[in-house]
Amino acid sequence: MIPYIIISIVVIFIIFVVFVFKMKKRMLRPLTPLTSIAFVFIVVGIVSVSNNNRLISYGLFGMGVILAIIDVIINKNKKNI
Repeated sequence: MIPYIIISIVVIFIIFVVFVFKMKKRMLRPLTPLTSIAFVFIVVGIVSVSNNNRLISYGLFGMGVILAIIDVIINKNKKNI
């Protein structure tokens, strides 16, 4: 179980690093604070799966996904205006 968690953390970190380098090359919008908070919730949810209380870890993961969806909706509405 622990190797899967470590592998998922490494993969998420690699995706984040690639995203940051691509953002520097292109003129992309920077991450919003809500996106950053969502990313933190997802990472903490993945890391805390190894604990006995999985309800909290799945809740944190779900909260991160919900915040990310809310951020997408907010940015989409701002882009259409």
